[in-house]
Parts: sequence; C-alpha cells; structure tokens
Amino acid sequence: MKFTIQSRNDDLSNKLMKEAMDYLTDFGLLYDDEEPDMVLSIGGDGTLLHGFHKYSHRLKDTAFVGIHTGHLGFYADWKPAEIEKLVISIARKEYDVIEYPLLDVTINYQNGAQSTTYLALNESTVKSPEVTLVMDVELNGEHFERFRGDGLCMSTPSGSTAYNKALGGAIIHPSLPAIQLTEMASINNRVFRTVGAPLVLPSHHKCVLTPVTAPDFMVTVDHLQLLHKDVKSIEYIVSKERVRFGRFRAFPFWKRVHDSFIDSDV
Repeated sequence: MKFTIQSRNDDLSNKLMKEAMDYLTDFGLLYDDEEPDMVLSIGGDGTLLHGFHKYSHRLKDTAFVGIHTGHLGFYADWKPAEIEKLVISIARKEYDVIEYPLLDVTINYQNGAQSTTYLALNESTVKSPEVTLVMDVELNGEHFERFRGDGLCMSTPSGSTAYNKALGGAIIHPSLPAIQLTEMASINNRVFRTVGAPLVLPSHHKCVLTPVTAPDFMVTVDHLQLLHKDVKSIEYIVSKERVRFGRFRAFPFWKRVHDSFIDSDV
C-alpha cells in the first residue's frame, strides 16, 4: 500500500507526522505523494479539506483518514494518542471504506468561455461584490424564486454541519445523496419574497443560479475563494464522484454530531 501524510504544520501535527511515517515505513508501506492509496490528514477538518482537493483527481483510488490535533472534527476523528493503533490497523488493512456524496459546481460564462467545474466536499457559497446578491433560482428547469440578500450556500450532507448549520440549515446524514441550499440574510417584505427556508434536493435534481444584475461574483468552494467575472449561470448537482474514507471502527454520525455540538470530553 502507498500512503502520504498531510499536516497542519504545527509542532504537534508535525511530530505525529514523523511518528506515523516511521511506523508505516517500518511495516513496509511505501510513501508516495503522487499516487497514494491512503491519505493521512493530521490537524483538523481544514487539513483534510486541503488533502481532498489535492487528490480530488483520484478519488476512486484514494481513501482519507483524519487525526485531530485540536478539537474533534467530522473528518478527523482519531486522537493523537491513538496513532500507533491506527497505523497498525492500516498496515494490516483492518478497515472498511465508506463513501460520502460530493457537490459539483459548474460556472458558465457570458462571453462564451469554457465552463469551469469544481468539486466540493463541504459547500459552495455565492456572494456579490456589491451590497446585495440578486439571483434567479431555478430548480429542474423551472423558475423557483428571485433571491435578494447577502448570499446563498449549497452544501453536501457531510458539509451540512459546517457553514450550512450556522445559517440555520438542517443536518443531513451523509448516507443520503442530496445537497442543501440555504439563504444568507434574505430580504423579505411586501415587495420581495423568498421561500425563507433551506431546500434539500435529491441526487436527480439540479439547481441553477442566474444573475439578475451584476455578473461578477465571489464564489467559494470549501476553503477556496474565487472571483468570477461575466457569469452566465452557476449550476449545482450531486456529483457522480464520491469521497472515500477509511473507517477503522464504528463512530456513528449522530454520535459525532452529539460530541461536537452538545457534549464532548475530547
């Protein structure tokens, strides 16, 4: 098996990275930063997001596992003291692979330029450089609403515990192939109306955002923030790609939600 390690680059993460490297190579595993079968992420969920985007071109062949050196994460669920136990399980291939849904983000341009497509593990947001974002929201080819407000967020199920939750969105179990659209401070009065609630879309649905006023937008894809000019439309669908995680022990999603947001001793 070939492996690589992503570190948050703080002292503890780098120390654990060296330990894991030594353990794994002692067990005969091969370090390969180009085509790893497994990516060990040491840090937090942000570290794993960086690793995901680095290897997003080989998701069918690469699995991820996270070790948290701060607070418990949704993707980083191993503790530093468990590093030796984890490495032994990897070396013995004592793990299952689980898959989570992802989000496809396609940006089309007015000037006929080639469309750009991104893959998101957590979410994508759209905001206007101007004060108010004005977007027509289309669901499955039908106009749904004209949104006015600070912005819109489309999240994956595993990303539903991140920015989406802060916006009042629902937490969705990652076994469900769905995406969720949430509003950022929508304008609702006697003149302008939005649905005012998160929308959960199944895998066979498509959401298209079309600019009404200015065509330039700040678009985020997970931790990436990008300015796109002359935007014709932004399309969101559940991706055909899926992210793979090495699962070495039972850690139910709802327990992870409980430990992260309600009561935790980690």
